Amino acid sequence: MLKHALSQLLGARRNRSGDEDDAAGRMRLPLPPALSASLGCDAVGVPAQYGFRLMSHLPRAGCVFADADQWWWIVPSGSDLDLDWPEQASYAAGAYVPAGRPRLIHAPDSRTPYTPPIPLFLMVCQVTGVAPSWDPSGGPRALSAP
Repeated sequence: MLKHALSQLLGARRNRSGDEDDAAGRMRLPLPPALSASLGCDAVGVPAQYGFRLMSHLPRAGCVFADADQWWWIVPSGSDLDLDWPEQASYAAGAYVPAGRPRLIHAPDSRTPYTPPIPLFLMVCQVTGVAPSWDPSGGPRALSAP
């Protein structure tokens, strides 16, 4: 696993041309080209002190990027809908993160880059000591019967 992470890190270093910086000092996390991101991409960041603990307890991790301050997990777009992420977590729509140059440290074995957002949300709540809460935006939802 360490050998795989190292090869991914070196590959990400060579593939800088895929980084897209914006005027606000953010960059888009570059996914490996072999992975399909058909659901769009957002990223959830947590302080680096929680990174290894989260990684070891998640049932499945997709692409994970890291720098000295933050670890970022790729999740499907809209994974912030109705989830009240803890204050210590950062949610980055479009996977645009502060340009600290995080590097890919984990690539999944499957062809999808995603970490399932609900297990990630619950684990982030647990490691940060925050009770999980769902914030239903727009009030109650009714489903019509067929």
